[in-house]
Amino acid sequence: MITTIVQFALAEPISLEEAAKRFQSSAPKYHKLPGLIRKYYIRSEDGCTAGGVYLWESREAAEKVYAGEWRARVAQLYGAEPVISWFDSPVIVDNASSGTITAAA
Repeated sequence: MITTIVQFALAEPISLEEAAKRFQSSAPKYHKLPGLIRKYYIRSEDGCTAGGVYLWESREAAEKVYAGEWRARVAQLYGAEPVISWFDSPVIVDNASSGTITAAA
């Protein structure tokens, strides 16, 4: 499994309410997206940075999305180019799902 952290610096701070509104508008695009296990929308406390934390089945699944029209859509919605950081996720502890621990391999 792969985790990506996507961040973009905003030209002007965004309120939590406005961020939630924008996040809600894009959330349906991620519902049942092939290869995506989970997505968390994020906003810094000062409202100057926004983005998402994604858990993917594979790097290939993530790259397929990030290489498409996704980058242009994000830049248009938030006015900034996304920066993507990549991480291997060999073990995941999920306390929300009865405390399950999942190993990637």
